[in-house]
Order: sequence, then structure tokens, then C-alpha cells
Amino acid sequence: MHAQDVICANAPSRTANAAPDDDDNVTEHTALLGAISESIDQPIVTRRELWSYYLYYNGDNGVGPQSYSLAIFQSALTAAGHDPTIVPPETGNCTTGPCVIPLGSSSRDVSSVVMLANGFCFAFMTIMFLCLGSAADYGSLGPKLLLYLTVICWIAQYGFMAVVGPDQWPLAMLLYMVSYVTYGATLVFYAAIFPRLARFMPEVRHAREKRLPAGDISQEQYDKLESMSKSHISNISTAHSNIGYFVTLLLNLAILIPLSPWPYANNLALLLTTTYFLLLGLPWFLFRQPRPGPGLPKSQSHLSTSLSHLALALRSASHLPQTFLYLLSFFLLSDGLNTTSTLVSLLQNTQISFSFLHLTYLGLLQATTSTISTLAFDWIQHRFSLRPKTLFQVTNLFSVLIPLYGIIGLATTKAGYHSLRDFILYNVVFGLFQAPYYAYSQTLMAELTPRGYEGVFFGLFGTMNRASSVLGPNVLFAITEATGNRWWGFVFLTALCGVASLIVAFVDVEKGREDCRVFAERGVADGVARGQNVGAGSENSRHGIEPD
Repeated sequence: MHAQDVICANAPSRTANAAPDDDDNVTEHTALLGAISESIDQPIVTRRELWSYYLYYNGDNGVGPQSYSLAIFQSALTAAGHDPTIVPPETGNCTTGPCVIPLGSSSRDVSSVVMLANGFCFAFMTIMFLCLGSAADYGSLGPKLLLYLTVICWIAQYGFMAVVGPDQWPLAMLLYMVSYVTYGATLVFYAAIFPRLARFMPEVRHAREKRLPAGDISQEQYDKLESMSKSHISNISTAHSNIGYFVTLLLNLAILIPLSPWPYANNLALLLTTTYFLLLGLPWFLFRQPRPGPGLPKSQSHLSTSLSHLALALRSASHLPQTFLYLLSFFLLSDGLNTTSTLVSLLQNTQISFSFLHLTYLGLLQATTSTISTLAFDWIQHRFSLRPKTLFQVTNLFSVLIPLYGIIGLATTKAGYHSLRDFILYNVVFGLFQAPYYAYSQTLMAELTPRGYEGVFFGLFGTMNRASSVLGPNVLFAITEATGNRWWGFVFLTALCGVASLIVAFVDVEKGREDCRVFAERGVADGVARGQNVGAGSENSRHGIEPD
């Protein structure tokens, strides 16, 4: 391969063939889309920076917002509710049977109220990502958003110290929703960082800027090197999240074992969990090296830019069919998985009577298997040179089997999430196969994202993850209200995960990667921005010629 045939990642988005009078127009549209050139001035990732990135995820492990906060919220609701089968109604008499609480003009099942709160959370996150996600490519907004959201999450988690009685369930609901929204948003803006870190790892940057232009390696060899770098960082960061999950729960045993009879022990456990996140999250904001994007286009605000990004990204669907096919499959899969996890957690919390001690033991089991599986998947991938999609499909199989097992609970109470044994099994299987799911779903999104467009497409990725979950909780809310049996929700979830897994099988990652390269580096983006019908595989695109 000749050096002049290679279009490097840090080459300008436009070619020299653009007409002079089009220059301002092309620059404006390129800036609007966020296609930024990766200057050689961008710093190489240091060991300290990389480890601070890992440590942030170690602290942002979800124990607080996803586990302990939900348990406190559901416990407060249950304590304020009553069993509708017992007459006369008596507040606080719920056990493992149905439990309702007055809400509005009628009574609602406690599980339905939690699902409704989750639906509001996902709807708010969807709006947030649509309004701000794409603008994160500009200047230093992305890092600032991550900082602000992290601080708000810390404050909301510490706020649970004030929840001490069942009459405070509205406050618990508010704090839970704020915690869940900000936690979910931090994951999206955190994940958008790792593709660029991978490209500026010393060996990857050297290969891109020296070996590839010199013809020492082919484009295919470089793509594989960069792909492996992305997978490695994603896998190791996910492993750190699981390690943090394990360590946090282990530390909490020091509080929960001796203080479990005390009514405020759960609050203290959440206090310790949040402090752990605070201590491990701060280094990233101290040691992160600045890699700012371009300034906002003239006369554009962050909101108008994000909305323009969304419109233009959607218009690019014909040029990036594999990317959007993956986003569709992820939309369905994340809805199924997120809603399944919430439903099983509700059943689990009821089974263990909201015991933080039991919740911690089950969490330790999941954290142990998650850490082992994430590191094992990473070793297997490198040992046998497996593609990320192959391993992602392995995790998808168990995304279907987990809710499928719940359907058994409709016919018998001996299986299907009715006993402690079922939840032990769930946490083992979830840890072994769903932890790698999160890592490889991010890796595939990075593989199918044009360079310089991380904010745009990871914003869409986050939107698909959260917007999809507006659907699932509301469907389960309707199913529970109509049937009075939460287990019927597993039928819907099994079908949803099955369809999503089938769509993933049709995603062609290699073709999608080439489409992304053409889109970002050979003038297609400018054509899309100006509303031109530019074929991704056209002759002009293949030769890097600016379309007329």
C-alpha cells in the first residue's frame, strides 16, 4: 500500500478539491456535525491518566444508585403501603404478598410505582441526551458535564441520610430518581471518552502516524490494532467497575454485620458507598489531560447544535446502515435487559425483606463472577483473536435465558424467581454473562462510530439505552395492573430480548467500519450536512473527492 493511498485519522475532513467559495459553507457544516481532526498536538495517554479513568468506573459501580437506593425507596413504599387482601386495610402490613400504596386518586401496586419512577427517569435521560449529548464534542463541555453530573449524583446519594421513615417515601422517590438519572448519564459521557483514549495510546498513535503512512502495516492491520485497544480499555474499565462493586460491598459488611438490627444501618451503608465513589472518582478530574473539541459554530448554542446534530445524524442513516441497525438492536436489547434487571431486583428485594445484609451477600456473589468473567472474556478474545461481535452474541444468549427462566414462575413456585436459591442463580449467571455484555456493547458502538463524531453517536447510543427503557417499565406497569401478577412481564421481556439478539446477528461490523471511515474522512459528512445525495460507496467517496 502506498502512503498516498492512506487517509489517516488526523487528515482534514475536507479535501483539497473543494471549491474556494464553498470553504466557509463546508467548514460550517463540518463543525456542525462535530467532525474534528485529531491533531498531532493531542497528548498521548499517560499511565496515570489511564488508571484514573479506570478508578472512576471503579467508584461509579452502581451499588448506590442501582441497588441500595432502590432498596431504600422500595422499603419506604412498602412500609407506607398495605396488603389489599387484608380487611380492614392497615398501613405497614405488607409481607411477600401484594402491596399497594395510595397514589393520586387510586391505589397502585408498589412495584408499579417503582416501574413508573423508572419510566420517568428514562424519559428525562432521553431528553437530556437529545439536548446535550451531541454538543459534548465541542470545547470542554463533555468533561464538564461528567463533572457536574457526578457531583449531583454524590449530593443525591448523601441525601438518603435524611430518609428515616415510611412517610418520607416521596423524598426517597425524588432522591432515587435524581440518583438514577445522574448515574445513568455519567455512564454515557464516561463511555464516550474511551474510543479517543484508545486512539491515543502510545502504540496505536505510533501505528497511525508513522507505520500506516509509511506502508509498514495495512489499513486492516491498523483497524485490528485499534479495535483490540478499544476492547481492552472497555473490558478493563468494566472489570474495575466490578472490582469496585465487590470492594464496596465488602466494606459495607463492616457496617451491616454489627449494626444490622439498627434501623439506620442501611443509610450508613449508602453513606460509605457514596464516599468510596467520591474518593475514587476525583482522580479522573485531576489527572485528565485536556483534549478539547472545536468551538461551537457561529450563532449556535449547545441546545441548537445538539438538535442539529440529531437531525443530521438521522439523515446519515443511509450512509451508515450498519451503525443504525446496531442502534436498533441495542434499543430493543437494552430495554429488555434493563427492565428484566429491575423486575428481578423488585422480586429479590421482596424475597429478602429488603435486608441490606442479604443484598450485600448477593451483590458480592455477582461482583465476584462479574470480575472473573470480564477478565476471562478479555483473555479469551486476545488468546484466540475473536471479534467483539462474536463474544457479544454469547452474552446475548443469556440475555434471553434470564427472563425465559422467569416464565417458569408462572406455573410453579419451585422455580422462576420465587426462592432465595433462584436469586443466587440469577446473580451468578448475570455476573458471568451480563458484565461482558456492557463492555462489548460499548466496544461495538465504538467500532461503528465515525472518528470525531463520538458525542453525536454515543449520545444516540445513550439515547437508545435510556429511551428504550421508557417502553419496558411502562409495559410492565400495564401488565402488572391488568393481571396482578408480576411474572407475566417475563413473557414480554423474553420476546423482546429474542428479537433484539436476532437483529444483532445481521450487523456487519467490518462493512460498518469502512462506511464510518468513508463518512468521516472522504467528504460524505459535508454532503450529508448540505442535504446532498452522496452514496457512501460512490466513486467520488472511494477516492476522497468532495461531492459537487
